[in-house]
Amino acid sequence: MSLPDVLRSPLTLPVVASPMFIASGPELVKAQCQAGVIGSFPALNARPAALLDDWLHDIRESNAKHAEANPGAVVAPFAVNQIVHKSNDRLDADMELVVKHQVPIVITSLGARPEINDAVHSYGGIVLHDIINDRFAHKAIEKGADGLIAVAAGAGGHAGTQSPLALLQEIRAWFDGPLLLSGAIAHGRSILAALAAGADFAYVGSAFLATHEANVVDGYKDMIVDSSAADIVYSNLFTGVHGNYLRGSIEAAGLDPVALPESDPSAMSFGTDDSKAWRDIWGSGQGVGAVEGVVSAADLVARLRAEFDAAKAELTAKLA
Repeated sequence: MSLPDVLRSPLTLPVVASPMFIASGPELVKAQCQAGVIGSFPALNARPAALLDDWLHDIRESNAKHAEANPGAVVAPFAVNQIVHKSNDRLDADMELVVKHQVPIVITSLGARPEINDAVHSYGGIVLHDIINDRFAHKAIEKGADGLIAVAAGAGGHAGTQSPLALLQEIRAWFDGPLLLSGAIAHGRSILAALAAGADFAYVGSAFLATHEANVVDGYKDMIVDSSAADIVYSNLFTGVHGNYLRGSIEAAGLDPVALPESDPSAMSFGTDDSKAWRDIWGSGQGVGAVEGVVSAADLVARLRAEFDAAKAELTAKLA
């Protein structure tokens, strides 16, 4: 199966930047797209909700102006993440704006909803749904998603526990459509590995936290730089869904990272009133050991591209 047109657009790297709570806003998304990778943000990051209309207009206009001013530049499309869990009381209103602006790619999380897929398809957009296992992957495609994001062990924020190799293999046994891999990808070598394992794109998040454009405090960026895989804690306490977080931020909140209580999944809330819940507990994937400093998004993409090319040449030599 060939990729949808929007995913066959020229890119600097086969990368979709994942939508990150608080951190992903217009400045980061514009920088990602204008560096040649697909940028994204959660609709819920726009607070108050009325800001979403402005954000979508700003991103489209800025990307168009950049492309016009830089003939031949690679300017990637963008995506909006929708949390489709029943607690998201903004979903209907936010989807009206997604349709109004004809957002080219919509990423859905925490539930597969046919009516959301239909709304995006009504103007020619596509839906990528994130999943943590093969059973959820089947459900997403059955309900009309166009592609899948395999969220494997080690991913930042909400994450699964399965090996990326096992998860991709199970999905590729029956699905030949768009497939992205998420999980500890912060180096160009890992992007190449994702492709070799069967993915069409790498889904990269945590490395973008340590960029100038990320909408997070300096302490968060510094902790990303100073941390490694050993500093990542997996817990469902903070949202009701298991995810990966920085040990240092948990300790700063006065909690013991090795003795966190379990949360009741029924307490999940992703609506209007959740913006300050656990705001200072910072998500991160296990790949942060590859992040060595705070840089611009463009410089990060350039670094990943150089690493990707070097890894490809090294692999070619090994195979020869």
